[in-house]
Amino acid sequence: MAKFLNTKKAVSEIEDLIRDADQKLILISPYLRLSKDFRELLTYRNNIDKITTIIFGKQDLNPNEMKFLQGLRFVILKYNQDLHAKCYLNDNKMIITSLNLYEFSMNNNKEMGVLIDLNDEPDNELFEDALREIDYIDKTSERFEFTSIPDDIKSEKKEPETLTKTSSSYNSKLLTTKEISQLTGISSRKVNAWFVDNKLMYKEEEDWIATKKGKELGCSEKEGQYGKFVVWPEDVLDELKLN
Repeated sequence: MAKFLNTKKAVSEIEDLIRDADQKLILISPYLRLSKDFRELLTYRNNIDKITTIIFGKQDLNPNEMKFLQGLRFVILKYNQDLHAKCYLNDNKMIITSLNLYEFSMNNNKEMGVLIDLNDEPDNELFEDALREIDYIDKTSERFEFTSIPDDIKSEKKEPETLTKTSSSYNSKLLTTKEISQLTGISSRKVNAWFVDNKLMYKEEEDWIATKKGKELGCSEKEGQYGKFVVWPEDVLDELKLN
């Protein structure tokens, strides 16, 4: 029968779930910031040639986190911009919870969840129903590759010559990356990559930082729950559609 988990028990059970996984391990978490223990568990699994699939949904991820994960040969990273679910499963067990794989949440937040065991007959139907939804999320998520931030962005020695501020930039509505994605049909990941490639912003720790050129276009930095993010004037939509 499904077992209730508080924050402490959820963290412990997720660690055991990763440690005991055989052929299947899928970790679904919008936000990622792995503790030392979780990094060690994933590294160990990678070293014994076992595949781990990680599906996440937020762009404001620490570059070091991404580099660590992409450095693991047997980790498959996938991105789904609409993801809000948090679910972790191996061959026999599944945890559905409010808990992200985010170290701050594990140490500070009050979370709840349930543990479902395929070996427990009353849990079989629930496990299979949830597994079908997980399979759907997996198949509708896109493979993710980290875009590194060139040093010249941070120093701002080079700036694009094709993008310039228009007189209406400061008067237009400011849009988040997600809103831009919805308006253009371009994924949030690709929108962010476009801003980075054009040297309009870069990632520093947990924060998205606007470059001088980005600010000249009329963008603004905002403070959110998980760090700073950048909002952009509507004028950039034309640039995105052209490119």
